[in-house]
Amino acid sequence: MEATIVPDVQKHYPVLLNEIISVITPQHGGTFIDCTFGQGGYSKKILENPKNKVIAFDRDKNAIKLSEKFIHHYKDRFKFIHNKFSQIKKINNENIKAIIFDLGYSTNQIFDNDKGLSFNSKGKLNMQMGINSFSAHDVIHKLDKKELAKIFKYFGDENNANKISLAISKKRGQDILKTEDLVKLINKEKKNYNFKINKSTKIFQSLRIFVNQEISELIYGLINAYKLLPINGYIVVVTFHSLEDRIVKFFFKNYSEDKKVSRYLPSSKNVNKIFELLNTKPIIPSIKEIKSNPSSRSAKLRYAKKIKEGGNFDEFLSKFNNLLEIENIGKKLC
Repeated sequence: MEATIVPDVQKHYPVLLNEIISVITPQHGGTFIDCTFGQGGYSKKILENPKNKVIAFDRDKNAIKLSEKFIHHYKDRFKFIHNKFSQIKKINNENIKAIIFDLGYSTNQIFDNDKGLSFNSKGKLNMQMGINSFSAHDVIHKLDKKELAKIFKYFGDENNANKISLAISKKRGQDILKTEDLVKLINKEKKNYNFKINKSTKIFQSLRIFVNQEISELIYGLINAYKLLPINGYIVVVTFHSLEDRIVKFFFKNYSEDKKVSRYLPSSKNVNKIFELLNTKPIIPSIKEIKSNPSSRSAKLRYAKKIKEGGNFDEFLSKFNNLLEIENIGKKLC
């Protein structure tokens, strides 16, 4: 979950940039948190106003070099924290106007063979974005077939999860599986199926999510962002696949709308209403943006304004407890 996917390695396309700017209104000045600094697209735009400050997070050590250029140029108006954005709770600032999460990946990250995020990568399985406890190699070679199937099914929505996990458990007993070996195995197990996307996409997505603990990172990132924000501050999130969008949608909707038990009964007051949802449907890229940046086509922007302190997130955590429990399988690899 780090910065926007872009089609051109030479140029950075921060997804839905204009739409985000219209929500957070940086022209009026303030402090903003960029939770996924990446290639600095959002931070740079915000810092165009000399009245603004940005605090940026990124777990990827490759982002440090670019952040140093920002520090040199913007001086004390820019601060970089090399950490996971779930650790946003460590910030102490009372003038934060908005907290931005862009949950995609940059082309530089996708094409980085050392990270091994792409099914076009070669060599040892990795998928670590930084500050990790284990790699995809550990997952594939050390977890049992039932655990692998859960990861593939729930994090990748893979219909062939059991079949592929069984094949992996057999193959790894004969040899060490590299990235290209895993791709070949998946293609073999799904040879009789026709797909619009690469056959390895869902398996690789699920491994990336699991290795980087992206579910708990997002859930606790959202909770801690709420706790940090002052009243009238905004949380802004750009998602790229249905699982993370489902989490964000529930977080905003459940804590902004009154409860309706039945369509035949009036809604009951939501005592835990802590957000104002100004746009109930997600904002999606324009046709023009998709043409210039095809990878933006799956992006969805959701945002909410904080209107109350003291939120209780037990229901939020309970809703996605099954996914958190699957992530906890990784503890045996640490």
